[in-house]
Amino acid sequence: RQRRRTARRPTMAAPGGIGANAFDEGTWYHEILEDGLALSYRVEEVLHRGTSQFQTVEVVKTVPFGSLLITDGLMQSSEVDEYVYHQSLVHPALTAHPDPKKVFIAGGGEGATLREVLKHPNVEECMMVDIDGEVVDMCREHTPFYHAGAYDDKRTNLIIGDAKAGLENIPDASVDVIICDLSDPLDGGPCYQLYTTSFYAMCKEKLPPRGIFVAQSGGA
Repeated sequence: RQRRRTARRPTMAAPGGIGANAFDEGTWYHEILEDGLALSYRVEEVLHRGTSQFQTVEVVKTVPFGSLLITDGLMQSSEVDEYVYHQSLVHPALTAHPDPKKVFIAGGGEGATLREVLKHPNVEECMMVDIDGEVVDMCREHTPFYHAGAYDDKRTNLIIGDAKAGLENIPDASVDVIICDLSDPLDGGPCYQLYTTSFYAMCKEKLPPRGIFVAQSGGA
């Protein structure tokens, strides 16, 4: 015989209620995703906070995710699980290509995409062009787990500058794989011009017939 269950009203977080004391202890970082929705991380230490020529840059060490790289208030990647993004961005393309000798990375400031590219022994040169040298320098100092020495690999050609201009300066059909590791295309941000059909058309010209283009994409 079944017992009759009495319906219970949902309990909302309120002063003195569930969740009321969640932020009482420690320092918290709140990332606003949209109106009424945020992600919050408890911060153990602020490793870097500053403003470059192009964006605000922060590195904070958090309890659940280790160090976070944050630009313009948006988390880019975290120490604990960055490999999921960077390995997925790189390895399918470089495995699918029969002989990837020359790779071009647009963006990729923290160096983790470069790190994954250089795991492929066929790669003879990887040109990485990132517009924000301050992010690169900051990652060298505060987040060495991202690049893991890849900046100093002899196959690396690291250029601080506009990735669009860097790609324009190389001969057509001369690069085997192009990888765009970019921030979201915020209006007025440093890389919104790299999400245009004209940029993608140029990428096609720089690839030979068996070349591969890969980019991260999301709701932005």
